[in-house]
Amino acid sequence: MKKIAVLLSGCGVFDGTEIHEAVLSLLAITRAGAQYQCFAPDIAQMHVVNHLTGEVNTDETRNVLVESARIARGEVLNASHLDINDFDALVIPGGFGAAKNLSNFATTGSRCHINPIVENFIRDFANARKPVGFVCISPVMIPLIYGQGVTGTIGNDSDTAQAFNEMGGLHQAVKVDDIVVDEVHKVVSTPAYMLATSILEAHVGIEKLVNKVIEMID
Repeated sequence: MKKIAVLLSGCGVFDGTEIHEAVLSLLAITRAGAQYQCFAPDIAQMHVVNHLTGEVNTDETRNVLVESARIARGEVLNASHLDINDFDALVIPGGFGAAKNLSNFATTGSRCHINPIVENFIRDFANARKPVGFVCISPVMIPLIYGQGVTGTIGNDSDTAQAFNEMGGLHQAVKVDDIVVDEVHKVVSTPAYMLATSILEAHVGIEKLVNKVIEMID
């Protein structure tokens, strides 16, 4: 049975992992007959957002690994402890945590960098030629991992697409239920809630992405 790592960035769309995208990814992996294991870096969140009001709580701090355990029902491992030989592929759901915690794209745009723990985690899959699926805003990390000429999508947001291209990628605008596949680099991406207006719309693209990632496993 194929085993897929899933990299989380906290819990909650505005400061962590988009919960719908995470659950849909886990469901799609299971429905495809594969197993999953959640991971997250043991780092502090950039900040904590009140998801009811949208306000930043400046008096509170949270840990990405601890918060990710909420989604994984406690079954989440420290991203620093990855053994790449145990896994066949990787899926990274979106949510602003990908742009605030896994990277700092939210504050620096195309000048961003990826957290070193996270970068090492993803590069292990890239260097081993194992497929990786990036969902929603998480594809902004693709050019920083795979370099010049790698293709991907965040949907059709012009500013984010421009930043993707400025970092060396080749952005492709697609509809909400589409995926972009870079066969050379074994990278798959889909817009999900960058465009989705419902959980059903997000589901279609995510399931396509997961199925393609599993299909690309050697």
